Amino acid sequence: MPGMIDPTASLPSVAVLGIGMMGYPMAQRLCRAGHTVHAWNRTRAKAERLLADGAQVHPSAADAVRAADVVICLLEDGQVVGGVLLAEDTLAAYRNSALVVDMSSIQPAQARAHAARLAERGVAHVDAPVSGGTVGAEAGALAIMAGGTEVDVARAAPVLAHLGRLTHVGASGSGQLAKLANQMIVGITIGAVAEALLLCQKGGADPAKVKAAIGGGFADSRILQVHGQRMVERDFAKRGSMAVQLKDMRNALATAAELGFEAPVTRLFEQLYADANAHGLSENDQSALFVELARRNGMV
Repeated sequence: MPGMIDPTASLPSVAVLGIGMMGYPMAQRLCRAGHTVHAWNRTRAKAERLLADGAQVHPSAADAVRAADVVICLLEDGQVVGGVLLAEDTLAAYRNSALVVDMSSIQPAQARAHAARLAERGVAHVDAPVSGGTVGAEAGALAIMAGGTEVDVARAAPVLAHLGRLTHVGASGSGQLAKLANQMIVGITIGAVAEALLLCQKGGADPAKVKAAIGGGFADSRILQVHGQRMVERDFAKRGSMAVQLKDMRNALATAAELGFEAPVTRLFEQLYADANAHGLSENDQSALFVELARRNGMV
């Protein structure tokens, strides 16, 4: 009606680079919140799924960022992130005062290097990896760990509010440090749950009833409840993945080496995940570490 104010008119436009398992539901939520979303993915068909939600799909990352106030990146690893965000055509395309929010899981040193390179172009950067998986992405209930200046994180906050709970944990690279801590705890705890349930099974106890018995005690955790249930049901369909978990454990070890920090528990589990990947489990959920430990014990 004439004279009415469009409540979405002042919302920043958002480019989403990487429309995979996480990027798709996150971009979809931003579309439904009223943001103009510019989507790009190497495999265009994945981005075209967002057309029904009103997103604009672009043939290149440079075309997508050219139209955006905020650029969200959800790509495979630090090398891929740098190759996209810092490509010559992409650097030339950013709007003045654009904000890049890298929600990929990469090494802290890589995040700091990307931030420095973007700053030379006058583009702000926040590293904001997430935890919560596809379920959290679909529900807008992700844990978002942000590194950067207070000003830049505050600029990102209204957009990220549609995706989950944001916590500013420190300077550039700190979001990635928090994500590594998250993945260390997740990866190690999955192994503890798998090993414990397999021990019980080997000894003749019912793993499902053991899981129920220890729930609510000091050994209870979200990992026990979610991943433990997948182990009980032998449901290893990909939500997260073994390949990504291995990448994160290796990023944690690389960061520990840079800091002169000894991480023997993470090193042990990095080898377990490496063996699991080598034995064909790379595209399974992380809970499939259960299968690797069962194999070692002749229980497959």
